[in-house]
Amino acid sequence: MKKVLFIGLVFPESVATAAGSRMIELLTCFKQYHYELFFASTAEENKHSDNLEDLGISKITITVNNPNFDGFIQKLKPEIVIFDRFVSEEQFGWRVAEHCPNALRILDTEDLHCLRKARQVALKNNKKFNINYLSDYEISKREIASIYRCDLSLIISTYEMALLTKIFKVEKSLLYHLPFLLDTITDKNIKQYKPYKQRKHFIYIGNFLHAPNVDAVLYLKREIWSLIRKQLPTAEIHIYGAYITQQILELHNKKEGFIIKGFVKDAAKMITNAKVCLAPLRFGAGIKGKLIKAMQYGTPSITTTIGAEGMHATLPWNGFIENTPDKIASAAVTLYTEKTIWEKCQQNGLVIINQLYDKRKLSNPFLERIVFLQKNLKKHRSQNFIGAMLQHHSLQSTKYLSKWIEEKNKK
Repeated sequence: MKKVLFIGLVFPESVATAAGSRMIELLTCFKQYHYELFFASTAEENKHSDNLEDLGISKITITVNNPNFDGFIQKLKPEIVIFDRFVSEEQFGWRVAEHCPNALRILDTEDLHCLRKARQVALKNNKKFNINYLSDYEISKREIASIYRCDLSLIISTYEMALLTKIFKVEKSLLYHLPFLLDTITDKNIKQYKPYKQRKHFIYIGNFLHAPNVDAVLYLKREIWSLIRKQLPTAEIHIYGAYITQQILELHNKKEGFIIKGFVKDAAKMITNAKVCLAPLRFGAGIKGKLIKAMQYGTPSITTTIGAEGMHATLPWNGFIENTPDKIASAAVTLYTEKTIWEKCQQNGLVIINQLYDKRKLSNPFLERIVFLQKNLKKHRSQNFIGAMLQHHSLQSTKYLSKWIEEKNKK
């Protein structure tokens, strides 16, 4: 049985984060194809962490800047190593290349961190984001270098695929578009949805360690919600999510209908009770888990261009896409009060999930690509000169910094 080692930035938390859900989807995909799976991380588990042993996955705690990892991976001898975000590749990629040179190295980007960060900086400085400025950021150089050092990088969004090939000129052979891997929505699922008349209130759900979620909720409270309440005086918005901060807790105002609920394990129940998912994201990247879940549970949504980016191809959105407080509020009222429009938008979401995220259609080509690369790895790497150059000792800054820290720790 072939071994796959995942090196995670954290242990997966599928009940708390979209990144955790994504990781569980990948692990499940490989498990279904009878790979033996190992998950290693430098982080500690917490109450939100998934029970990997129940999924038949071995878990290992590893330490950064520690030569013990070298012995571990030499003994394990994985055929495939998957890095969870570029930081994990920076920390352990050179060790994998050195001690398991024939292992296929895959980077799961989750989303493009450099894109999210650049948008955040532009918003903070009250400047219009310009995609051509991406190359000015140090994080862009680090992330793109990581992509080149790997044999394949998994890109979750069609927008980010285009950005990498057109702006950064990354060869398509190094990239693979792999969105969320989801079950199709069946008639049985649809029958379990609450109908329009039995739903009430708006919902926002997100992980509040993630800066775009914090900003979106503050934006909702300060600039949007009062506009909605003027027209819907009895409506409420319920804010759910893990890692609620004091800043968010202080926004709670029952009189204004702005209700901070906090973490809930059964997000599906809360989403299917809500009438509209409201997600005015002003920066971010990748695929937004909250909007995917809204579609899965039959809840139309309102978001921004950034929120819907790379998620629905040319298919109609399951609600409205607007970018100013006035238009977001107006769309929210329309979607909340117009049953016919609401039902049409709900249907749009079901089409998006079933056409673009069907794991049965996506899994086989992905695994076939991996098998092809394993059989043709030498040729594939020979065509990636930039990647080979970045593996050269003169450019291995992360390697030699790690070795320096190792020696310092010994003393």
